Amino acid sequence: MNPSQSAPAQAELSYPGPLAKGFRGPGVKRVQEWLSLHGFGTAVDSEFGSATAQALTAFQNSVGLPATGTLEQTTWNRLVAPMMKALNDGTASELPSRAQQVAAQHLAAKAREVGGDNCGPWVRLYTGGHEGAEWKWCAGFVTFVLKQATLELQMPMPVPGSLSCDSLAAQGANNGLLIHGAQLEAGKSWSTVGPSFIFLVRRTDTDWSHTGFGFGGTPDHFDTIEGNTNDDGSANGYEVAGRVRSAQGKDFIVVR
Repeated sequence: MNPSQSAPAQAELSYPGPLAKGFRGPGVKRVQEWLSLHGFGTAVDSEFGSATAQALTAFQNSVGLPATGTLEQTTWNRLVAPMMKALNDGTASELPSRAQQVAAQHLAAKAREVGGDNCGPWVRLYTGGHEGAEWKWCAGFVTFVLKQATLELQMPMPVPGSLSCDSLAAQGANNGLLIHGAQLEAGKSWSTVGPSFIFLVRRTDTDWSHTGFGFGGTPDHFDTIEGNTNDDGSANGYEVAGRVRSAQGKDFIVVR
């Protein structure tokens, strides 16, 4: 996907300009976030002090760039390279396979929060620029990946997308793509869910607490790639993770 097709991607990838010790502001915050995501942790406080300069120097050393402790375009490009790689076009010609490829690219990029609960460049990418404790981003991850895959294939979204699990379920129902777990328990074939699908963790018949992509599987379990989770399967975790989930207590949106 060309980043110019997504305003959040453009905002996260755009070069904030040359920065050095003594600078402060949102551009410095973005540098600090990416340094921390690369394992050169420093405070995300929007102030370019000695700690940020040292972390940036260490990062530059690690990737073979001149160790100046200042930000220029080449260093910025290396900092944001994981997000650029996640936005690379897939190769599959059908939406279910392309959605799986795209989701796997975001997983491989180690997309996760940084700088606070539901904060950081990946969260802003998935939520349209929002961040903070109230911005749970599992539905935003699903929506962004679907949008990336459909843009690459030049086809419409199967559902419009949302930052809300409940809205995703309603959209699936409106488009005739929602399969309730009860239908599968009553004998509906698992094959109707398809090779790639959106799963919804059901609280009640009208309330869902978490969502992500599911792949293959059986009426008992399936593989996932999901955002705002962790190794324990939290509905408010900190990363994009691949898991195996039970099919019980789930509803599904067909991706086609």
